[in-house]
This record gives sequence, structure tokens and C-alpha cells, in this order.
Amino acid sequence: MPRARTTFHELTVGQVAERSGVAISALHFYERKGLIRSTRTTSNQRRYSRDTLRRVAFIRTSQNVGIPLAAIKQALDQLPSERTPTREDWTRLSKGWRVILDARIAQLHALRDTLDDCIGCGCLSLRACHLRNPRDVLGRDGAGARRLPPPSERQEAQSPNGSWE
Repeated sequence: MPRARTTFHELTVGQVAERSGVAISALHFYERKGLIRSTRTTSNQRRYSRDTLRRVAFIRTSQNVGIPLAAIKQALDQLPSERTPTREDWTRLSKGWRVILDARIAQLHALRDTLDDCIGCGCLSLRACHLRNPRDVLGRDGAGARRLPPPSERQEAQSPNGSWE
């Protein structure tokens, strides 16, 4: 059976996985979610354009800083689909996220700087928590935890041996 010819600019799913360090199953997931695209050969094998490597790196980096996949997809949808994104395209996209990332950084700094007061947040120190309950707005609903689910619905944050995961 003749093999489908791959152009120099196309990569197999295995090549993308190897070069990006991402599992093939993750690449298939990203494709189902519309984050990356592939074409199919005559034998129905996936082929990815080389710029998929940059898109996958962007997805992984974005996920590592806590950006949800829906927001990542929305950002990637702003990139041109008819050509490989240029440096200017990526710069425009990153500028749009600067405000979001700056806000996340500010939240993390606030958490770090008030962590001593924040340990019991949500259960015992609602009046004192400046991050999750500024000005004790949850106290208007009565005493007790307002953001935590009932104990029967909570999953423990520790493993059975007591270590954090």
C-alpha cells in the first residue's frame, strides 16, 4: 500500500508529541477542543503544520500559570488560521493577556503577604480574610463557612498518610 507523502512542513502526531514533550493523547484532546488543527492523509493519519509546536508550547505555558482552556482557545482563535502566526501576532496576543497576568501576580503577592492571616480562610477567620472576603461581605449571610461545601461533599486535601499532594 503506498504511503501518504508528508511535506517538509507537516509533522506526524508522534513527531509533535516528541518535540513538544506532550503525550499523544493530550494532542488529540487539544484537537477535540479546537486548540490545534490537523489535516488527514489519504490513509486518515493526522498531519500537523509546524506552527502547531508553538501553539502547544503556548497552551502548556498558559495552563502552567492557571489560565483555563476556554481562555486559551479564545486567544488562539485570534491568531490567523490561513498562515503561520508571526512574532507580531504572538506579541498582540500576549499584550492582551498582560492585564490578566498582572492581576494574577497581584493576587499571588497578596496571598503570600497575608498568608499568616489566610490559613483559616473560609472556615474560622472570615472577618480577617482580606483576600477571599474583603470587608466581611459573607458575614451578612450569617456565621460559619460560606465558601466551603458541607463536610459530606468535601474531598480531603491530604492523602491518607497526611502528606500534601
